[in-house]
Amino acid sequence: MTLKNMLMWDETLFRDPDVFEIDYIPDQFNYRESQMRELAFLLRPGIKGSRPLNATIKGTPGTGKTTSIKKIFADISEIKSKMIPVHINCQVENTRFMILSQIYRQIAGHNPSAAGNSYKRVFESIADILLTEDRVLLVALDDANYLLFENELNNILYLLLRSHETYPGTRIGVMVIISDMDVDLSRELDIRVTSVFSPTEVYFPPYSVTETFQILKERVLQGLYPGVLSDKNLDLIVDHTLRSGDMRVGIDMIKRAGLNAEKEAMREISEEHIHEAYKISRFLHLKYSIQALRREEKDLLRLLVDLSRKDEQLTSGQVYTIVKKKLKLGYTIYYEALRKLDTLRLINLEFRDGRGRTRLINLRYDPDKILFYL
Repeated sequence: MTLKNMLMWDETLFRDPDVFEIDYIPDQFNYRESQMRELAFLLRPGIKGSRPLNATIKGTPGTGKTTSIKKIFADISEIKSKMIPVHINCQVENTRFMILSQIYRQIAGHNPSAAGNSYKRVFESIADILLTEDRVLLVALDDANYLLFENELNNILYLLLRSHETYPGTRIGVMVIISDMDVDLSRELDIRVTSVFSPTEVYFPPYSVTETFQILKERVLQGLYPGVLSDKNLDLIVDHTLRSGDMRVGIDMIKRAGLNAEKEAMREISEEHIHEAYKISRFLHLKYSIQALRREEKDLLRLLVDLSRKDEQLTSGQVYTIVKKKLKLGYTIYYEALRKLDTLRLINLEFRDGRGRTRLINLRYDPDKILFYL
């Protein structure tokens, strides 16, 4: 490598590094026009002052669901409308009280009163604002599959969708965004919720090879300087992205590969930089899934890692005996935590033949990788 091909200490390969952040909303957003048109149609009554139509939005991670919602919500906020759109990240806000507090924070501009430390008081304050200002509320519960445990999804939907019974005149619509294709809401929701929910389903399919290439290419053009990443090497990133099934992996790979090249003072991203980036980016799902766990769920996962090193086969009953002593968890909390780890694909639960309800527990990731993100 000649001196002229080396990156100087004050030079960078990144035109705009923010383009590669997970929560970045691109100006140019393609291949989801039909889904956004359908969502806009469902929300039209809310813009006119009526209750918006409810929706379920399904698709695997990294298929444009969140970006579509945020772009539509941004458009709603820019026009004169009675509707207040509120986006909730259910990986973070995963209890009824936390969700209602976030809704209040977004429509009132400040935190709920310290005196209003119950979900009922917070919701009463929300209803009061809606009625006093004659506003319509639209709530998007993003990654709502994180609310399936301890009946949280049923609880929050019941409260929001039946608000008019307790507070006549309130108009609230809900969009439930699901990233787990195995989730069947018709089985998960109570009859008291399904009787008033009646959502329209909007499906976000995985991106094709061409779509994946074009989306990543647009990020490259925005975020990197010309000549940094060749189309040939971008094809390699596309292959890894399609293998993972998550566009976010590809975006993260470009960022990490660029940083790898800068670290070596290179002006171009090489195949080796991409391979090294993939070793980390491929665990993006693991990283964000663990971040979404509560303390007792992380403690249980850490214990499972420790036990897996000592025993080739772990059963749910055997593990509970240890959990009861070490973590002081009751069976209901233990079972819900175990079910959540399985749903998030951190562990795999399999029924053992001839042993009643006993299930085998297997880790889906290397124990050392799990501990790294814990």
